[in-house]
Amino acid sequence: MSPEGKTLLNIIILGLGFMVMFTAFGTCGNIEQTVIKSFNSTEFHGSGYTSMAIIYAVFSASNLIAPSVIAVIGPQLSLFFSGLVYSGYIAVFIHPYTSSFYTLSVLLGIAAAVLWTAQGNLLTINSKDSTIGRNSGIFWALMQFSLFFGNLYIFVAWRGKSHITDKDRQTVFITLTVISLVGNFLFFLIQRPDPEPAPTDASESLLPADISDSVSVISYLILTERSIQLAVTKEMLLLSIPFAYSGLELTFYSGVYGTCLGAMTQFGHDAKGLIGLSGILIGVGEILGGGVFGILDKCNRFGRNPVVFLGLVTHIVAFYLIFLNIASDAPVAPEEGTQMQAFIQPSVTVALICSFLLGLGDSCFNTQLISIVGFLFRDDSASAFAVFKFVQSITAAVAFFYSNYLLLHWQLLIMVLMGFLGTITFFVVEWGVISSRRDSDYDSI
Repeated sequence: MSPEGKTLLNIIILGLGFMVMFTAFGTCGNIEQTVIKSFNSTEFHGSGYTSMAIIYAVFSASNLIAPSVIAVIGPQLSLFFSGLVYSGYIAVFIHPYTSSFYTLSVLLGIAAAVLWTAQGNLLTINSKDSTIGRNSGIFWALMQFSLFFGNLYIFVAWRGKSHITDKDRQTVFITLTVISLVGNFLFFLIQRPDPEPAPTDASESLLPADISDSVSVISYLILTERSIQLAVTKEMLLLSIPFAYSGLELTFYSGVYGTCLGAMTQFGHDAKGLIGLSGILIGVGEILGGGVFGILDKCNRFGRNPVVFLGLVTHIVAFYLIFLNIASDAPVAPEEGTQMQAFIQPSVTVALICSFLLGLGDSCFNTQLISIVGFLFRDDSASAFAVFKFVQSITAAVAFFYSNYLLLHWQLLIMVLMGFLGTITFFVVEWGVISSRRDSDYDSI
């Protein structure tokens, strides 16, 4: 197989592994707050929002050490062992206890940092400047199929149910645990890409492929120090705003919006089943966006800005429709649901259109953020993606925390403001990339 074919196959396997694993975990995150509300036990007093806040808070703190972990055991084993923790978190819901629930939340935060930094590293070392946009789109589209399959199962299993029984819960989470374990083993199919010429200055490239198995303590310190150095560069400081926005809207579409739909008594007995159907349409939007932007990457003469702008417009439309269609107290309503009225007669069709728009807009932002980080920081991909996930996860943690308390319209307002600001700062960075390309083309004439 040619080197180009091998790296493309690696990207596909990486995407498939994430697809299978996040079929389980994404579905778990989408339904856990609803499941917890339905769980009657004096032994359990957990909150899905609080758990996610813990996960992302620990995730953010762990991102600075994640590159060092990957340097020691390599990206494949990093993905596998991190995936086992994801499986353990899902399995907790089979027989939930407060202590094990929150303990696994902490461990999952650490595992997530390692997992996503390894993913960004593998994506970069299997890409060139000319293929990073395409590969980002392919990976994103494949991974987002997870939203389709897992939530289709929830829609079928829970349709017409007003209450989730212990048997319903156990059946779902045993199935999800097995699925997540299958995804973990797919990572062993990824092959090491053919090596490129080593850089002249070894300190400038500390990717796992370039580091021997006998990594010293000094390497740990260099990797962590490099992440900190990257975090204060002009480009990273500007990109930190769209990073933060991606964390806020991740929280909303992956945990809050489904909970809101399940709490809408105006949707009748199908409200719980709509959680799954909403997740499917979010996935359709993600898949469509990732696939299209990956295919059209080489045809785009105007850089990444048009795609990010499309993402902003899509999200603004979705937020406005949600504001009109969903009751304000839906995120914090009890199990019996909300009795408040929305600004319009609640419509299932409008709610599901918003689900699609949330997924499409998210794919616009994330594919372009992955692409620009991989392009700008090719020689420090592990450290750069660690900074990306650090900012994204700390804002997600904050958002999950305030989701316990803030009404829906306040959550939407925060995202609108951050979306506008993040789009502007992304434009500034991308204009710098385009300008440097033009200068380089001029110098080569």
